[in-house]
Amino acid sequence: MDLASTPAAVPRTLAMAFMLALSASAAPAQDRGTLDPKSLPALAHPADPATPAKELFGRRSAPVSMAARSIGSYARGCLAGAVALPIDGATWQVMRVSRNRMWGHPHLIAFLERFSKAVPAINGWPGLMVGDIAQPRGGPMLTGHASHQIGLDADIWLTPMPDHRLSRAEREEISATNVVRADGLDIDPTTWTRQHRLLIQAAAEQPEVARIFVNPAIKKALCREATGDRDWLTKVRPMFGHNYHFHIRISCPAGEEGCADQDPPPAGDGCGEDLARWFRPAMLHPRPGGKPRPPLTMAQLPVECRRVLASP
Repeated sequence: MDLASTPAAVPRTLAMAFMLALSASAAPAQDRGTLDPKSLPALAHPADPATPAKELFGRRSAPVSMAARSIGSYARGCLAGAVALPIDGATWQVMRVSRNRMWGHPHLIAFLERFSKAVPAINGWPGLMVGDIAQPRGGPMLTGHASHQIGLDADIWLTPMPDHRLSRAEREEISATNVVRADGLDIDPTTWTRQHRLLIQAAAEQPEVARIFVNPAIKKALCREATGDRDWLTKVRPMFGHNYHFHIRISCPAGEEGCADQDPPPAGDGCGEDLARWFRPAMLHPRPGGKPRPPLTMAQLPVECRRVLASP
């Protein structure tokens, strides 16, 4: 239906650092929200060059009135002219509304609305439950993702939208479906369904989609179950933590020169040795240690992000 890999060898120290980064971005996806969100306290020294950019962008509750632009790269950038995905649509519902992360580039929002309308025909689900997209001005987030910074990434829960409107409390508190076995070696056959495969495949087949990130166990299941044309599997990349949702990343909109696409994924379906590495003990159970990466500062983001941040 037509509607962002690990290197060949991963040193142990790199694997540990990689896992630390992933664990920081994976767990919060199912953290509960709140019915009473509080404003963050003012920063004592917001102009200090050492202030983490996430502290600054996390305090911007509204988008900037500029022409829509994704600025920088998926994990090092910001977003101008963001629009919000309405929390209710005929074929979608936004989850964890209190996070205020339903903002994206208009191209992504249009894609999500369009793709969700096709979901009943794709796999019989009433629609999609949409998790984090981006902050009102993009940029690094206080919690969770390392990417989602330029409004071109979105998390889709591995749970069908119900046939009724969820209450605000339900949106903040219920969890998505975990489709990965407890040992991480394969999917959980009691929760994984053919409908999951059909949905991920259909998303990967969309021309706008550059990558889809899933837990390695989900990639393994997709490799095993795919029939016929397997070209779509190239876009589906393994990434720990994505056992409750899959992550859609679309390409930079045409003509936006300040937006940096990723290199295309490696050739092939990604179902061989590259996937097998994710199930080695050093990857599944890394030794404790390693230091998390220091948070990004404004000096590490594109210069234009300063104007996006400072604009009223």
